[in-house]
Amino acid sequence: MTGQDAAAAAADSVEQLDAALIGCRACPRLVEWREEVGRVRRRAFADCDYWSRPVPGFGPANAPLVIVGLAPAAHGGNRTGRAFTGDPSGDVLFPALYDVGLATRPTSTDRDDGTELVGVRITMPVHCAPPDNKPTIAERDACRPWLMRELTLLRPTTRVFLAFGAYAWQALLPILADSGWIVPRPRPGFGHGAEVELEHQADGQRVRLIGCYHPSHRNIATRTLTPEMLRDVLAQAAHAAGLR
Repeated sequence: MTGQDAAAAAADSVEQLDAALIGCRACPRLVEWREEVGRVRRRAFADCDYWSRPVPGFGPANAPLVIVGLAPAAHGGNRTGRAFTGDPSGDVLFPALYDVGLATRPTSTDRDDGTELVGVRITMPVHCAPPDNKPTIAERDACRPWLMRELTLLRPTTRVFLAFGAYAWQALLPILADSGWIVPRPRPGFGHGAEVELEHQADGQRVRLIGCYHPSHRNIATRTLTPEMLRDVLAQAAHAAGLR
Protein backbone atom coordinates (compact mmCIF):
# COMPACT_ATOMS: atom_id res chain seq x y z
CA MET A 1 0.00 0.00 0.00
CA THR A 2 1.36 3.40 -0.98
CA GLY A 3 1.25 6.50 1.19
CA GLN A 4 -1.53 7.86 -1.02
CA ASP A 5 -3.56 4.67 -0.54
CA ALA A 6 -3.24 4.87 3.23
CA ALA A 7 -3.97 8.60 3.44
CA ALA A 8 -6.98 8.38 1.13
CA ALA A 9 -8.40 5.32 2.88
CA ALA A 10 -8.12 7.05 6.26
CA ALA A 11 -10.38 9.90 5.18
CA ASP A 12 -13.93 9.50 6.48
CA SER A 13 -15.27 12.58 4.71
CA VAL A 14 -14.62 14.63 1.60
CA GLU A 15 -13.32 17.44 3.80
CA GLN A 16 -10.78 15.11 5.43
CA LEU A 17 -9.77 13.80 2.01
CA ASP A 18 -9.19 17.31 0.64
CA ALA A 19 -7.09 18.22 3.68
CA ALA A 20 -4.91 15.13 3.25
CA LEU A 21 -4.61 15.54 -0.51
CA ILE A 22 -3.04 19.00 -0.47
CA GLY A 23 -0.02 17.62 1.38
CA CYS A 24 0.74 14.94 -1.22
CA ARG A 25 4.28 14.91 -2.68
CA ALA A 26 4.20 11.49 -4.32
CA CYS A 27 5.29 12.52 -7.84
CA PRO A 28 8.71 14.25 -7.93
CA ARG A 29 8.31 15.63 -11.46
CA LEU A 30 4.94 17.20 -10.65
CA VAL A 31 6.10 18.57 -7.31
CA GLU A 32 9.11 20.19 -8.98
CA TRP A 33 7.01 21.62 -11.81
CA ARG A 34 4.15 23.03 -9.74
CA GLU A 35 6.58 24.72 -7.34
CA GLU A 36 8.82 26.04 -10.12
CA VAL A 37 5.81 27.59 -11.86
CA GLY A 38 4.89 29.29 -8.60
CA ARG A 39 8.39 30.70 -8.19
CA VAL A 40 8.95 31.92 -11.75
CA ARG A 41 5.32 33.00 -12.38
CA ARG A 42 3.81 34.40 -15.53
CA ARG A 43 4.30 38.14 -15.96
CA ALA A 44 0.56 38.80 -15.74
CA PHE A 45 0.50 37.09 -12.34
CA ALA A 46 3.84 38.32 -10.99
CA ASP A 47 2.19 39.71 -7.85
CA CYS A 48 0.12 36.58 -7.15
CA ASP A 49 0.83 34.16 -4.32
CA TYR A 50 0.66 30.83 -6.16
CA TRP A 51 -1.02 27.86 -4.50
CA SER A 52 1.57 25.42 -5.98
CA ARG A 53 0.12 22.35 -4.22
CA PRO A 54 -2.27 19.58 -5.25
CA VAL A 55 -5.64 21.10 -6.10
CA PRO A 56 -8.57 19.43 -4.30
CA GLY A 57 -12.05 18.97 -5.67
CA PHE A 58 -14.49 21.87 -5.62
CA GLY A 59 -18.16 21.76 -4.75
CA PRO A 60 -20.51 20.22 -2.19
CA ALA A 61 -19.93 16.71 -0.89
CA ASN A 62 -23.60 15.79 -1.50
CA ALA A 63 -23.63 16.79 -5.17
CA PRO A 64 -25.68 14.57 -7.49
CA LEU A 65 -23.53 15.66 -10.46
CA VAL A 66 -19.79 14.94 -10.44
CA ILE A 67 -17.66 16.55 -13.17
CA VAL A 68 -14.29 14.92 -13.82
CA GLY A 69 -11.66 16.96 -15.66
CA LEU A 70 -7.98 16.29 -16.40
CA ALA A 71 -5.54 18.23 -14.18
CA PRO A 72 -5.05 21.79 -12.90
CA ALA A 73 -3.62 24.38 -15.28
CA ALA A 74 -0.17 25.70 -14.37
CA HIS A 75 -1.37 29.32 -14.10
CA GLY A 76 -5.00 28.46 -13.35
CA GLY A 77 -5.73 25.98 -10.57
CA ASN A 78 -2.05 25.73 -9.64
CA ARG A 79 -2.13 29.49 -9.05
CA THR A 80 -5.55 29.89 -7.46
CA GLY A 81 -5.94 26.57 -5.65
CA ARG A 82 -9.33 25.84 -7.20
CA ALA A 83 -10.24 23.75 -10.22
CA PHE A 84 -10.95 25.65 -13.48
CA THR A 85 -10.41 28.95 -11.67
CA GLY A 86 -8.44 31.80 -13.21
CA ASP A 87 -7.77 30.19 -16.59
CA PRO A 88 -9.33 30.23 -20.10
CA SER A 89 -11.18 26.96 -19.49
CA GLY A 90 -12.88 28.44 -16.45
CA ASP A 91 -13.73 31.57 -18.41
CA VAL A 92 -15.92 29.34 -20.61
CA LEU A 93 -17.05 26.79 -18.04
CA PHE A 94 -18.37 29.05 -15.29
CA PRO A 95 -20.67 31.16 -17.48
CA ALA A 96 -22.13 27.90 -18.82
CA LEU A 97 -22.57 26.50 -15.31
CA TYR A 98 -24.25 29.74 -14.25
CA ASP A 99 -26.57 29.75 -17.26
CA VAL A 100 -27.72 26.22 -16.43
CA GLY A 101 -28.20 27.06 -12.74
CA LEU A 102 -25.20 25.09 -11.48
CA ALA A 103 -23.10 28.01 -10.19
CA THR A 104 -23.95 31.11 -8.18
CA ARG A 105 -21.81 33.44 -10.31
CA PRO A 106 -20.70 33.41 -13.98
CA THR A 107 -17.03 34.00 -13.14
CA SER A 108 -14.36 32.22 -11.15
CA THR A 109 -11.13 34.14 -10.59
CA ASP A 110 -10.02 33.22 -7.07
CA ARG A 111 -10.81 30.50 -4.54
CA ASP A 112 -12.16 33.17 -2.16
CA ASP A 113 -14.26 35.08 -4.72
CA GLY A 114 -17.57 33.76 -3.39
CA THR A 115 -18.45 31.61 -6.39
CA GLU A 116 -20.18 28.39 -5.32
CA LEU A 117 -21.35 25.35 -7.24
CA VAL A 118 -24.95 24.18 -6.95
CA GLY A 119 -25.40 20.41 -6.90
CA VAL A 120 -22.06 19.91 -8.65
CA ARG A 121 -18.66 18.65 -7.51
CA ILE A 122 -15.64 19.12 -9.82
CA THR A 123 -12.67 16.79 -9.43
CA MET A 124 -9.90 15.29 -11.57
CA PRO A 125 -7.72 12.18 -12.07
CA VAL A 126 -4.49 14.18 -11.57
CA HIS A 127 -4.43 16.86 -8.88
CA CYS A 128 -1.12 18.57 -9.70
CA ALA A 129 -0.40 20.70 -12.76
CA PRO A 130 1.68 18.63 -15.21
CA PRO A 131 4.21 20.03 -17.71
CA ASP A 132 2.56 20.59 -21.11
CA ASN A 133 -0.75 19.45 -19.54
CA LYS A 134 0.42 15.86 -20.01
CA PRO A 135 0.69 13.70 -16.89
CA THR A 136 2.44 10.37 -17.30
CA ILE A 137 0.63 7.09 -16.80
CA ALA A 138 2.61 6.55 -13.60
CA GLU A 139 1.54 9.98 -12.29
CA ARG A 140 -2.09 9.29 -13.12
CA ASP A 141 -1.89 5.94 -11.34
CA ALA A 142 -0.18 7.49 -8.30
CA CYS A 143 -3.07 9.95 -8.00
CA ARG A 144 -5.72 7.25 -8.48
CA PRO A 145 -6.33 6.53 -4.75
CA TRP A 146 -7.47 10.12 -4.19
CA LEU A 147 -10.10 10.02 -6.94
CA MET A 148 -11.21 6.51 -6.08
CA ARG A 149 -11.79 7.43 -2.43
CA GLU A 150 -13.48 10.70 -3.35
CA LEU A 151 -15.95 8.94 -5.64
CA THR A 152 -16.66 6.39 -2.91
CA LEU A 153 -17.41 9.16 -0.41
CA LEU A 154 -19.61 10.93 -2.97
CA ARG A 155 -21.48 7.77 -4.03
CA PRO A 156 -24.54 8.07 -1.75
CA THR A 157 -25.80 11.13 -3.65
CA THR A 158 -24.13 10.72 -7.06
CA ARG A 159 -26.54 10.39 -9.98
CA VAL A 160 -24.35 11.50 -12.91
CA PHE A 161 -20.67 11.51 -13.81
CA LEU A 162 -19.74 14.03 -16.51
CA ALA A 163 -16.32 13.36 -18.07
CA PHE A 164 -14.55 16.33 -19.64
CA GLY A 165 -12.56 14.76 -22.46
CA ALA A 166 -11.39 11.31 -23.47
CA TYR A 167 -8.64 11.37 -20.83
CA ALA A 168 -11.14 11.77 -18.00
CA TRP A 169 -13.47 9.17 -19.55
CA GLN A 170 -10.69 6.61 -19.90
CA ALA A 171 -9.31 7.30 -16.42
CA LEU A 172 -12.76 7.10 -14.86
CA LEU A 173 -14.00 3.79 -16.30
CA PRO A 174 -11.47 1.46 -14.57
CA ILE A 175 -11.88 3.34 -11.30
CA LEU A 176 -15.64 2.90 -11.50
CA ALA A 177 -15.24 -0.79 -12.33
CA ASP A 178 -12.90 -1.32 -9.36
CA SER A 179 -15.34 0.59 -7.15
CA GLY A 180 -18.15 -1.87 -7.84
CA TRP A 181 -19.89 -0.27 -10.82
CA ILE A 182 -20.79 -2.70 -13.60
CA VAL A 183 -19.06 -1.30 -16.68
CA PRO A 184 -20.11 -2.80 -20.05
CA ARG A 185 -17.66 -4.90 -22.05
CA PRO A 186 -16.25 -3.78 -24.35
CA ARG A 187 -15.88 -0.53 -22.48
CA PRO A 188 -17.97 2.26 -24.03
CA GLY A 189 -16.06 4.80 -26.13
CA PHE A 190 -15.91 8.49 -25.39
CA GLY A 191 -17.98 10.94 -27.38
CA HIS A 192 -19.45 14.38 -26.89
CA GLY A 193 -22.92 13.79 -25.48
CA ALA A 194 -22.34 10.03 -25.19
CA GLU A 195 -24.33 8.53 -22.34
CA VAL A 196 -24.02 5.19 -20.55
CA GLU A 197 -26.06 3.89 -17.61
CA LEU A 198 -24.15 2.03 -14.90
CA GLU A 199 -25.39 -0.08 -12.00
CA HIS A 200 -23.60 -0.73 -8.72
CA GLN A 201 -23.28 -4.41 -7.95
CA ALA A 202 -23.64 -3.91 -4.19
CA ASP A 203 -27.07 -2.29 -4.09
CA GLY A 204 -28.30 -1.69 -7.64
CA GLN A 205 -27.76 2.08 -7.50
CA ARG A 206 -27.84 3.52 -11.02
CA VAL A 207 -25.89 6.44 -12.40
CA ARG A 208 -25.25 7.86 -15.84
CA LEU A 209 -21.86 8.57 -17.33
CA ILE A 210 -21.94 11.38 -19.90
CA GLY A 211 -19.11 12.60 -22.12
CA CYS A 212 -18.28 16.20 -23.02
CA TYR A 213 -15.37 17.69 -24.93
CA HIS A 214 -12.98 19.36 -22.50
CA PRO A 215 -13.47 23.15 -22.38
CA SER A 216 -9.78 23.67 -23.16
CA HIS A 217 -8.48 26.78 -24.87
CA ARG A 218 -7.66 24.72 -27.97
CA ASN A 219 -11.10 23.12 -28.19
CA ILE A 220 -12.80 26.49 -27.81
CA ALA A 221 -10.48 28.23 -30.28
CA THR A 222 -11.05 25.54 -32.94
CA ARG A 223 -14.78 25.43 -32.14
CA THR A 224 -14.50 21.73 -31.43
CA LEU A 225 -16.52 22.81 -28.41
CA THR A 226 -18.67 25.93 -28.44
CA PRO A 227 -20.26 27.61 -25.41
CA GLU A 228 -23.63 26.46 -26.75
CA MET A 229 -22.46 22.85 -26.97
CA LEU A 230 -21.11 23.04 -23.44
CA ARG A 231 -24.37 24.46 -22.07
CA ASP A 232 -26.36 21.76 -23.84
CA VAL A 233 -24.32 18.92 -22.28
CA LEU A 234 -24.39 20.56 -18.86
CA ALA A 235 -28.17 20.84 -19.19
CA GLN A 236 -28.31 17.17 -20.23
CA ALA A 237 -26.30 16.19 -17.17
CA ALA A 238 -28.25 18.46 -14.82
CA HIS A 239 -31.54 17.00 -16.04
CA ALA A 240 -30.28 13.43 -15.59
CA ALA A 241 -29.08 14.33 -12.08
CA GLY A 242 -32.50 15.75 -11.15
CA LEU A 243 -31.18 19.30 -10.84
CA ARG A 244 -33.61 20.81 -13.35
